[in-house]
Amino acid sequence: MSDLSALLSDLNPQAGLAERHLWLIRLCDWIRGHPASAPAAASRVRLLLDALEARPELHSRLRAWWQALAQTVDVTILLADFGFAPRTAFVSELAERLRRKLLPGTPETVDASELFSLALSGKQDAQWLLLLDESMLNRLQRLLAGDDAADPPAAGASHWQETLLEAITYCSSQVSATGFAPELRLRMSASVRSTQFFHALPADVEALRAAVRRQPHDDAALAAAVHRFRERLDACRHAASSVYTHLEEHGISVGLVFRLRQLRERVLRIRELLDCLLSPTPALSATRLLARLAAVGQERNSLRALVTSNSSLLAAKVTERSAETGEHYITRTRAEYRDMLAKAAGGGAATALTTLLKFMLVTVGLAAFWGGFWAGAIYAGSFVLIQMMHWTLATKQPAMTAPAMAAKLKDLSSGTAVEEFVDAVTDLVRSQVAAVLGNVGMVAPCVLLLSWGIQAASGHPMIGRPEADYVLHSLHLLNPSTLLFAAFTGVLLFASSLIAGWAENWFVLHRLDSAMRYNPRITRFLGAQRADRWGRFMREHISGLASNISLGFMLGLIPPVLAFLGLGLEARHVTLSTGQLAAAAAAYGLEAWRMPAVWWCVASIPLIGMLNLSVSFYFAFRLALRAHNVSGVDRARIRAAIWARWRRKPASFFIPA
Repeated sequence: MSDLSALLSDLNPQAGLAERHLWLIRLCDWIRGHPASAPAAASRVRLLLDALEARPELHSRLRAWWQALAQTVDVTILLADFGFAPRTAFVSELAERLRRKLLPGTPETVDASELFSLALSGKQDAQWLLLLDESMLNRLQRLLAGDDAADPPAAGASHWQETLLEAITYCSSQVSATGFAPELRLRMSASVRSTQFFHALPADVEALRAAVRRQPHDDAALAAAVHRFRERLDACRHAASSVYTHLEEHGISVGLVFRLRQLRERVLRIRELLDCLLSPTPALSATRLLARLAAVGQERNSLRALVTSNSSLLAAKVTERSAETGEHYITRTRAEYRDMLAKAAGGGAATALTTLLKFMLVTVGLAAFWGGFWAGAIYAGSFVLIQMMHWTLATKQPAMTAPAMAAKLKDLSSGTAVEEFVDAVTDLVRSQVAAVLGNVGMVAPCVLLLSWGIQAASGHPMIGRPEADYVLHSLHLLNPSTLLFAAFTGVLLFASSLIAGWAENWFVLHRLDSAMRYNPRITRFLGAQRADRWGRFMREHISGLASNISLGFMLGLIPPVLAFLGLGLEARHVTLSTGQLAAAAAAYGLEAWRMPAVWWCVASIPLIGMLNLSVSFYFAFRLALRAHNVSGVDRARIRAAIWARWRRKPASFFIPA
C-alpha cells in the first residue's frame, strides 16, 4: 500500500511528456505485480480505485493528467493500426520485429501504439483486463471523466464514438487499398472482380458514419447501414480468399500470403470496432478491445509466429511437390525393385568417378574455401549426371518420400487404412534398402577397379597411404565425430529437399516455363521449337536440378565455412564414404584385409547410411505433418501394426513379395 501511496503522490499532470508516460508505465507495473498474476492484478485495480475514491484531492490531478494524455496521443491509430505491419510486405515486417526486439522503445512519444506496447508489455495483461467487471469500469470512468461521464451527449456522436468511427474509416481504407493491389486483383477470379466489393466499401463506411451522427437518432437507418456494412466486409473477405485457389494451382508466395492475412485481420478488427461502437456498455466493450490489443501485441513480438503463420501454405506446397516426386522412389513389385537396384547401381558407378575427381582435387592444394567450392561443383555435377541418366542416389529418397507418407496419415480411422499405411512403410523401407545396396554395392568395386587401373598405368594407387590413413581415421566407428557428421549430412539432405520444393514453387509462381517458351527475345535467340523444349525441360527438372546443385555445394562448401567459424562439422555421405573407404583399402592392397581399422570403417558404413536416411526423413516427415495439418495420430497403434508386420513378415522389408 505504501508503494501505491508513493505512486499516487507522484501524479503530476503538469510534468513533461516523458514523465507523464513514465507514471503510466509505473502504474501498470504496479498493477501487474511480481510475480505476475491476473487475479491479483484485478484485485490491485480494485485497491487502486478504493485509494483514489478515498482521496478527493487526487481527482482533479487525475482528470487533468487523463485529459493531457488524451490530447497528446492519437487513440485512433492505436485502435485501427496496432498489431499491423506498417508496410504490407513480409520481409519488412520481419525486419520491423527484429528492430523492436533489439532496440529499446522510449516513453517520450506521441505514438499511442508505442506507449501501449511499453505500458501493457506483460504476458498476462490481456487476462487481467478481461477480469475487470462493469462496476469497476464504471467507477474508473467516473474518476477520469467526473460528473460528465453519466450524461449522454447532447447531440450527435460522443467523443468515443467519433474515435471508433475514425478507426473504422482508417481500417476500411486499408482493406480497400489492399483489394486494389495488382498482386491480389490479378489472382482473383473474373466473377469476383466483376462484383467490385472493394469499390463500394468506402461508400458504406460513409453511410455508417452518417447514420451514427444523425439527429434525431434513427435506429432503423442505423441498423440498415450496419447490416449493409457487415455484408460488404464479408464479401471483401471472401473475395480476397479466392486468391488462395490461384496460389494453390500456380505456386505460393509468402509475400502474397502475408498481405492476405493482413487483410483478413483488418476485417476482423473492423468487426471488433463495430461491435464496440454499437455496444450498450461502452466501458466494458472498450476494455475487451484493449485486452484483445494487448494479446495482439504479444503475438507481434514473436518472429517464430510470423514465419510459421505465413509460411504454412508454402510448406504445404513444397511438401506437395516433394510428395509427387517421392512416389517415384517407392517400389511395390519385383520389377520395380529390380529397376531400383539397377538405377542405384548406376548412381554408385557415377559416384565412383566423383570419388576419383575429389581426390584429384585434393592434390591441387587449393585454399580451404576454393577447395570446398570446386568440391561442391564436382558433387553437384555428379548428382546432376545421376539425375539426367535417371539413376538414383539413395540418400535423395527420404526427404522426397516423407511427404508422400505423411499424406497417408490424414485418415487412419479404419483398420484397413492402418494396414495400407504399414504396407507403404514396408515398401518405403524396402526401396531405400535397395537404393543403398545398389549405391554401395557398385561404388566400392568401381573405385577398386579405378584404383587398380591407375596403379597399373602409373605405378601408384588412386591415393597414397597418408591420405588413406586420414580416411580410415575419419570413418572409424569409434571416432565420435563419425556418426555426428552422418546425422549432420542428413540435415543437409533435408535442406536440399526444401530448396528443391521452393525452387519449383518459385518457378511455377513466376510462370518461367511459359516465359521461356513464348518470350520474344528468347524465341528469337533459340527458335520457337527449341525454346518450347527448354521450357518443358526446365519445368520437369527444375526441382531435381535445384536439389542436386544445392546439395553438392552444401557438401563441399559448408564444412570449410563452418571450420572458419570454429565449428568442425563435416559431411559423411554413405555412398561417397564407401567410395573413399574403397580407395583407402586399395592404397594398402591385400594388406587391408588384415587391418582392424578397415573393418571398423566397414562397420560404420551401415550406420552412416541409416543416419543419413533417418535424420533426413524425420525432418521432412515432421514438416509434412505440419503442412498437411495432420494431428492426433495414434502413434502407438501405428507402431504396434509395424512391429506385428515385422514379426510376421520380416523379409518383406527387404525383398518384395
